[in-house]
Amino acid sequence: MHIPDGFIAPQVYLPAYALAAGAWWWSARGLRRRLEAEQVPRLAMLTALAYALGLVMIPLPGGTSGHALGVALLALLFGVRLCFIAYSMVLVLQSLLFGAGGITALAINALTMGLTGSLAALAAYHGLRRFNESVAVLAAGWLSVVVSALLIAVVLGLQPMIGQRADGSPLFFPFGLSITLPAVLLPHLLIGIGEAALTLLIWRFARARKWAAA
Repeated sequence: MHIPDGFIAPQVYLPAYALAAGAWWWSARGLRRRLEAEQVPRLAMLTALAYALGLVMIPLPGGTSGHALGVALLALLFGVRLCFIAYSMVLVLQSLLFGAGGITALAINALTMGLTGSLAALAAYHGLRRFNESVAVLAAGWLSVVVSALLIAVVLGLQPMIGQRADGSPLFFPFGLSITLPAVLLPHLLIGIGEAALTLLIWRFARARKWAAA
């Protein structure tokens, strides 16, 4: 699901960096006060899990790939701010060490997966937990993947209309929404099921040990 370098027009990734910079500042503000000492090893462990999940690429039709995120777990256990910072660090390391995602697309990847994915997870959890907490956690894990995939599909699909040569051919990513939406979103509907099951499994483990939760 990572967007690599060369796929996104500067007209998109430069404003995305400006928006992400504000989100990173907001997330880091008061970090020392919000992050308790006993949370640090837990946050490190689950951030490492998210890092590993992002490197397990599932081949998809059309020569692309998808993967689970681990964002819902981070959001449910540590909140949006810590999740966004932690997942942004995951994306930086994956990009620099393994070429999974580009530096120019880092802000878009962080905003779509780390921020929007965590917000979607928490919205699903808080909206459903009064009915059934397990269902709420499952929905949080599934939705975090699906919403992130949808946004990435939209960003990619809009590129042919944003960056064009004089003859009208795309300068960057060549496929429109009619291709990107089914190619990216549909497989992640299934990947999200695996993410949901993993999220619930670790959530139950964490709650049994009275870890902090959203």
